[in-house]
Amino acid sequence: MILAIDMGNTNIVAGCLGKEDQIIFTERFGTDINKTELEYAVLLKTILELHDVKGEDIDGAIIASVVPPLTHIIKSALRKLLKCEPLVIGAGLKTGLNIHLDDPSTLGADLVVDSVAAMNIYGAPVIVIDMGTATTITVITKDRTYIGGAIFPGLNVSVEALAAGTSLLPRVSLGAPRKQIAANTMDAIKSGIIYGEASRIDGMIDRFEAELGYSTKVVATGGLSPLIIPHCRHEIINDPELMLRGLKIIYDKNS
Repeated sequence: MILAIDMGNTNIVAGCLGKEDQIIFTERFGTDINKTELEYAVLLKTILELHDVKGEDIDGAIIASVVPPLTHIIKSALRKLLKCEPLVIGAGLKTGLNIHLDDPSTLGADLVVDSVAAMNIYGAPVIVIDMGTATTITVITKDRTYIGGAIFPGLNVSVEALAAGTSLLPRVSLGAPRKQIAANTMDAIKSGIIYGEASRIDGMIDRFEAELGYSTKVVATGGLSPLIIPHCRHEIINDPELMLRGLKIIYDKNS
């Protein structure tokens, strides 16, 4: 059994994967750089106990992090909890991903793992959309090469920026209004955020495929993808566990 940790700017997702990549459980908790390694060790131990998983049942662990100050802390927490040395996505690990960027070293661990998972599970070419604190759209070509993509503010960032930058517009909960042409301010904001984001994703897919010169599969993941993907006009596979599956694939390549 493998413990996989996906450390994002807003949330951390922990999951256990068993034989044949079966996902035993996943849990999400807040990212807090002020917590100590002991506090994280206790939190992770509690999560394992809630799912009747013992530390000795876990053969290995792997971490993908976009929060460098927290990477060492989580790694140390796992050392306290488990009898193994956790792997961390980065230089030196085999991924099987051919990266063609101006500077491959700048590619985030989350994008590497998402791409490896999408390529191995759904095949290439594929466009991968990850909707979290930021929304990322990345492209793997038909010859299985990562060539880049786009990054823009995530939904929550957009909502907070709109409320903070205006005097009269309120914060709204994320959810689609009944009509796209809204008749009140609250629904108008929701329409702009939900349907506007769906339109942006549809538009970016069109532009990417036009630049590639061929159509691709499209896979979406991330905590906010279920809010947006159903409103997109493209056929998009929503896989909330894409990152964990990718971590398991990379772990197996390096174990």
